[in-house]
Amino acid sequence: MFLAWGPDLLCFYNDAYRPILGYRLDTALGCPFREVWASIWDEIGPLVDATLAGENQILTDVMLDLSRQGEPERSWWSFTYSPVLDESGAVNGLFCVTAETTNRVLGEARLRESEDHYRHTVELNPQVPWTCDPDGNITSYSNRWLELTGQAAGEPDGSGWARSLHPDDVPWTMTAFSAALTSGEPVDVDYRIRVATTGEYRWMRAQARPRRNEGGGIVRWYGVVEDIHDRKLAEERLREMNETLEQRVVEALAQRKLWADVFETTDALVNALDMDFRVLAINGACADEFEAIYGVRPRAGDNLIDLLAHKPEHQAASREVWARALSGEEFTLAGEFGDPARRRRCYELRFTTLRDGAGRRVGAFQYGTDATERLRGQEQLARAEEALRHAQKMEAVGQLTGGVAHDFNNLLTIIRSSVEFLRRPNLAEERRTRYLEAVADTVDRPAKLTSQRLSFARRQALKPEVFDLRERVRGISEMLNSVTGARIRIVTEVTEGPCHVRADTSQFETALVNLAVNARDTMDGEGTLTLRLTCGEALPSIRGHAGAPGPFAVVSVSDEGVGIVPELLARIFEPFFTTKEVGKGTGLGLSQVIGFAKQSGGDVDVASEVGRGTTFSLYLPHVDPPQEGSEAGEEEADEQEVGRPLCVLVVEDNLDVGRFCTQLLEDLDHATVWAHNAEAALAEMERVPFRFDAVFSDVVMPGIGGVELARRLRKDHPRLPVVLTTGYSDVLARDDAHGFELVRKPYSAEQVARALQRVTGRRS
Repeated sequence: MFLAWGPDLLCFYNDAYRPILGYRLDTALGCPFREVWASIWDEIGPLVDATLAGENQILTDVMLDLSRQGEPERSWWSFTYSPVLDESGAVNGLFCVTAETTNRVLGEARLRESEDHYRHTVELNPQVPWTCDPDGNITSYSNRWLELTGQAAGEPDGSGWARSLHPDDVPWTMTAFSAALTSGEPVDVDYRIRVATTGEYRWMRAQARPRRNEGGGIVRWYGVVEDIHDRKLAEERLREMNETLEQRVVEALAQRKLWADVFETTDALVNALDMDFRVLAINGACADEFEAIYGVRPRAGDNLIDLLAHKPEHQAASREVWARALSGEEFTLAGEFGDPARRRRCYELRFTTLRDGAGRRVGAFQYGTDATERLRGQEQLARAEEALRHAQKMEAVGQLTGGVAHDFNNLLTIIRSSVEFLRRPNLAEERRTRYLEAVADTVDRPAKLTSQRLSFARRQALKPEVFDLRERVRGISEMLNSVTGARIRIVTEVTEGPCHVRADTSQFETALVNLAVNARDTMDGEGTLTLRLTCGEALPSIRGHAGAPGPFAVVSVSDEGVGIVPELLARIFEPFFTTKEVGKGTGLGLSQVIGFAKQSGGDVDVASEVGRGTTFSLYLPHVDPPQEGSEAGEEEADEQEVGRPLCVLVVEDNLDVGRFCTQLLEDLDHATVWAHNAEAALAEMERVPFRFDAVFSDVVMPGIGGVELARRLRKDHPRLPVVLTTGYSDVLARDDAHGFELVRKPYSAEQVARALQRVTGRRS
């Protein structure tokens, strides 16, 4: 409260008013009111004049710039001005009660913005978001449902939404809905609703996922309804078209009127190829999109794969997809396609087989529909599913382990039982043949099971190439500002001279960005981040693993953050382990970094001091720069040379496998020398270097591994062929054993023979 009194309106106030004065506090008491608030007199002057004229003034949420600390600031206030009378009854001053309402005004503004954002997100979405309780009673939905169906607000609540469905679709819809509520499985059901504006029925697709509490109980279902009517009609047209094409595919495609009526009037991407990848027919929409991306317009008779010759990566991907379709497989792909310079759309591509009247495959058919809005709508469901998948991963590990034991024990049971019968001397020849075939059929299946499990573990193949780290580090450093923010200073120190490595460039960039993001978070967005590249270093002993002399390239990322406490250093590379708040990190960043380093033949070291910062050092094997030009092509093997007996150095640390391998090679008329490890193999080579025609070596061995052995042999004996063998597909993930011939375990005699023929044929 304050009082402005007398002819000069001298200012007097209570303690609660003091903070409002700010920097004016030292001079305000007893000072004329106009001088105290000279900066805002244009706003409050009329209020003072009206009050002195005898009128009470009440104002709410008035915005004033009080500049209490000498800096402009926006604030909001409520005032009650009252005239004050002197002894004679004349107005001789004014009295004011005021309160600041800034927090409430700003809070209400934020609430309005949030509500407006929600309205635009939900109400303007062509899909219909909805929720229901665990019993299936609808509790919320967007106004889009009311616009589509014509139902009144509140009418869809509970089970009222079903009254908008086509009567024929109600039974199966409610059955599918009830089954999902009971099992907890996702809701996914198609049905027709009556559209209020036209009176027609349109096909819709409803999907939903449950949200669970800590005990696993369902607390609410979240879903969306999307219009799939056009896609349904397109699928029906496709089925009709296929029936026609199956009778006479080439003639049907030649009927221009049918093609124009069905496919030239749609935005879908329609294309048909024969068994040699030649275009049987293509509609305008698909040809336009292809031309926009690749600069060439496909026409009937063109070879689609040849048109992509200037885009090798796209050519390989297109060949793989169409080869699947031409082999008779029917499948659907979803992804982003289109000209990068324009707005890119997400298409759902469906591939089906074309057959002639006799049922023979004569080609494949593609039908692509625009799925942009549907895929964007599914992003909300995907975020909810991510949390669920996180919890399921650990459970999946246990299930995977049990599954491996179960599958392998089943296979070993077949092999063991068959071998027991084969040992019987009086076994009939017919039964002996049957048991031998059972063993032969069974031994291929463990390799397939192992491949499936490693695929589940996401040991994805890398695409290594030789590149200069200096250029890559500088390029990443320049783009990191957009990741780290303006308050973080990035310092880059790069070694002089070339520094080449052989690794997957995309995975390397991802690893470096992951380290930079972690550094940013530990510094709370402010500080210095240093990228440093050195070359020709040795690999130190890291986490108890033996070091290596190198040379290695080292990329280090240093921050000035809070550091890592010693007891957590041993866990930071574990998948899903994170010290960040819930929702701030997945715990997969450092797991990706160390996985990439290990698969690339290197490692990651970390040094940290609490309160002073952390340095991550990424070690990658240093390699020579790529050679300019291509080497001369290798001559074809002479058939007599390929089939001649060889002297093969076998390198295998497993005794049982070593005995079997040498016996197998001797049965193929080759002479063998068996070394139990790489060191022994190198000693044999030094003793009589010209003795051997080829080397057949395991990859995973104690000490020097098979790949390193092959490298040394290539360096010292460049014309000596080397064949590697392994049962662990992680080696394949490192670029097919780095250019050497490789035979997967379990292998057959024929596979070994072919591999030796290939490498010795190339040598000749």
